[in-house]
Amino acid sequence: MSALPEPYLPMYTDADPYPLIVLEGTSGIGKSTLARRLAERLDATTLHTLSTPHVEWTSSVNDRLRSLPQFAFYLSGVLHTSDRIRQARAHGPVVADRYVSSVIACHAAVHRVPVGAVTELLRPFRPYLTVPTRTYYLRCSTAALRRRLAIKTDVNKDDTDLLTVPDRLPRLLDNFARVAEDDVTAVWLDTDDQSPEQLADQIAADLERTLA
Repeated sequence: MSALPEPYLPMYTDADPYPLIVLEGTSGIGKSTLARRLAERLDATTLHTLSTPHVEWTSSVNDRLRSLPQFAFYLSGVLHTSDRIRQARAHGPVVADRYVSSVIACHAAVHRVPVGAVTELLRPFRPYLTVPTRTYYLRCSTAALRRRLAIKTDVNKDDTDLLTVPDRLPRLLDNFARVAEDDVTAVWLDTDDQSPEQLADQIAADLERTLA
């Protein structure tokens, strides 16, 4: 990153930061609820990818932009989230509801392109993106996930598409598995028959071992 002009460098550094915990997985898997529990337990800041202002533009972007401009929009969103994470980590732990892995897995699933192709598009920007302490990939049985999506209250078009677009859900699940294979920060968490409190206990214990 030192070869980039000054305006393109991160405003904040990663020197001796507090932990960054990322929760990944499909919509409806329980990331938002778990993020709140973890934030309370760790006295952490919570962030969502995408954050403001990008979250306000997603519907229009998804409807109007072709695949590559759409990827550029989500890339700019995750770069902006990384800036916000760096700023927040200077003061305490951060729990992120989605991050880089979601950008790759979701874009690849929606546009039916290989995960590797999206990973390569993102590669030049990796040095800008702050690296998580741990990325917890949440999973459950497909039947349980479908039940959770069916009763989800804050439903958007992406959620609906998971249940109605042929192969969208299995493709997305496979994409997350492929992304996690190459993620050195990855830890899988099975959420079947686990409460948010139990999952938070598991994450806290894992973080204690990791940071010891």
